[in-house]
Amino acid sequence: MRPLLLLVDLQRDYLDSPGLEPAAESVTERAATLLGACREAEIPVVHAWTTVTRSDDRRMPHWQRDGRWLCEEGTPGHEPPPALRPREGERVIHKTGFSAFEDGRLDEALNEVSPDLLLVAGVHLHGCVRQAVIDAYQRHRIESLIPADATASNDPLHAAITRRYLERRAARFVGVDELVAMLTRPGDPAANGAAADDAVRRCRAWLEDWQGAGTAARTTALERLADQLEPQADQFAAAMADELGKPVRYGRLEVVRSAEMLRAVAARARAADESDRAGTAEIRRRAQGVVALITPWNNPVYIPLGKLGAALAYGNSVLWKPAPAAIGISRSLAELFEALPVAMVEGGSEAALAAINDPAVDAVSVTGSSAAGYAAQEACASRRIPLQAELGGNNGAIVWSDADLRLAAREIADGAFAQAGQRCTANRRVIVHRKRRDELIELLRAETEAMPWGDPRDPETRIGPLVSAAERDRVAQVVYRAGPGVQLIVPHGSETPEVPGFDGAFYPPTIAVCDLPGHELVREETFGPVLVVQTAEDWEEAIDLLNGVPQGLAAALFSSSDELAERFLREAQAGILKLGRSTADAEIDVPFGGWKGSGIGPPEHGDFDRDFYTRPQVVYR
Repeated sequence: MRPLLLLVDLQRDYLDSPGLEPAAESVTERAATLLGACREAEIPVVHAWTTVTRSDDRRMPHWQRDGRWLCEEGTPGHEPPPALRPREGERVIHKTGFSAFEDGRLDEALNEVSPDLLLVAGVHLHGCVRQAVIDAYQRHRIESLIPADATASNDPLHAAITRRYLERRAARFVGVDELVAMLTRPGDPAANGAAADDAVRRCRAWLEDWQGAGTAARTTALERLADQLEPQADQFAAAMADELGKPVRYGRLEVVRSAEMLRAVAARARAADESDRAGTAEIRRRAQGVVALITPWNNPVYIPLGKLGAALAYGNSVLWKPAPAAIGISRSLAELFEALPVAMVEGGSEAALAAINDPAVDAVSVTGSSAAGYAAQEACASRRIPLQAELGGNNGAIVWSDADLRLAAREIADGAFAQAGQRCTANRRVIVHRKRRDELIELLRAETEAMPWGDPRDPETRIGPLVSAAERDRVAQVVYRAGPGVQLIVPHGSETPEVPGFDGAFYPPTIAVCDLPGHELVREETFGPVLVVQTAEDWEEAIDLLNGVPQGLAAALFSSSDELAERFLREAQAGILKLGRSTADAEIDVPFGGWKGSGIGPPEHGDFDRDFYTRPQVVYR
């Protein structure tokens, strides 16, 4: 294998693009990791930069039309971040348009090196990165590997379309860590896309009998599943502790609540009207058909069963693709589905996309990252099939000057740090009135320090490790990038527990005081044990800070004022609102879904299960 690394437009002006996903800081760190690995492996590196000058204005027409001067030679915006600056001997080629091949110098580099694989990272995926991949494929017959986490776009939906387009032609997408492993242990990266064709065919074959069984038989099967699951709570909790580092106290609760939720789904489906009449018309509900369910690792029993139970209750068959990190638990859970029309497929993102894109799939429900949501949204839109997506949260709690601070600190610390912050409803931010900030911070410090931290197998533990050392490193990098403008408070200290089996996976619960609303820590979901404290002078600023992030899953208010409570309920932009309680957790049989970037389509649970997993059909007789 003779690869060449091409870094496209990793310049400050592009990295400063509003709405860039992933965030610029994350893309820079991932690209720097890849660059370092390539240098160590002595892989040739080429930097492609957009370069414009006022003496010879060759800007792209839309830049001229809009009066934009980006990447102007000699300006700070033309330069890459320090971690991505070229070294002596690495080529830098300059371009004025989309194509890195525009003046022939990249052709010369490829002809000289004769690579058989191009590694391409940079911004924007939907523009210049795409063009580089297509040109390399057309001009040199070279396919590309694109590190998805070192490649960004300010138009994420367009980027999702681009990814699907390129994967069918000239490129594969992998993570930086997988790519680095391939460079250090040469060999073709493993394909995660387990073929879903056979599983979908089985799902289709099951449909007629399952729908014909009727609601009573289907719901009885769900209740039987709950009865089988509940006695295994301790076994599943132990498996979650071993496989994921989830404290057993939370794993056991998850399994018990999963059984309760299945019974609630069955009762609601049994009570629902299968048809209604309006004049001469009969209005009835028909199952979607084969439903693809893509589920995460952090709640490996509750989230799959929440989707699966509702889908089955209303007459669908299920194609289930669980997260690789929880595959052992998922296999154990699948053993309980022997009498149910459920087919499980294993694999990573390629397997998920294969399931979503299968023409025999009639609807899709996803819980995952923002990028996963865009990919599913694009794929489902292209086929015009229903999509339900829960995409995480960056949840904020307002603590006002009249609040019970001890209650607020206890609730928020638990919501932020229990389960190491690895739940979508975790309290990630707290917006506090300035005159109560210092007092609240001290109480948060004390409450966090009192939370048992350590072995997830210990029933007393509330804060365990992260799911992997790689996740720990990711969170550590986010905090490391915080910079001098952020005050870090580490109540447990920097010494991490020494627990066999979890080496390198513990990250200390961290409180970050940050009054920079555009900071990565504020705007992005860390999905780890990090709580950001923001300060507000008045209510208007507080609500603006609460709503000033792309996500909108859950929000909370701590105040004794009925007037502020009403304003909060009227003004907060989130799908789940809480008064005097942490943002974390939710009831089992009420709608669960986010606004803004936290959700697509109808919420999960409650009456919305029937709305998503069935289609109305009107019959005139």
